[in-house]
Amino acid sequence: MHVGNAPGRQAEDAACKLLRSLGYAIVARNWSFRGGELDIVARDGDTLVFVEVKARSGSGFGGPEAAVSRAKQRRLAAAASAFMARTDADLPARFDVVALEGDPVRIHRAAFSLDDVWPTD
Repeated sequence: MHVGNAPGRQAEDAACKLLRSLGYAIVARNWSFRGGELDIVARDGDTLVFVEVKARSGSGFGGPEAAVSRAKQRRLAAAASAFMARTDADLPARFDVVALEGDPVRIHRAAFSLDDVWPTD
């Protein structure tokens, strides 16, 4: 999501509201480095959560979740690694996806893992 566009900002605002209602603490929004951007960084208890926000006006092309491709997951993982290195974060981490496509807003906890992105086989 790009902060500059109103629908993107509204989607991220809605995602933050949902996350806060679930007990997450928002740490950062739109954190970027040259390799990518993290929509939302939050804490869920003792876990650092990197949240990708995807919004769609219709369910064509598989809905918002389908937009989090393997390539997108790799970029998010690289950005998360950079965030953790730059902030000296030493917490377990996970990747959540918030999908907005009308009501209700869907949250996918642990939508993917680093093992999905970079298999160790």
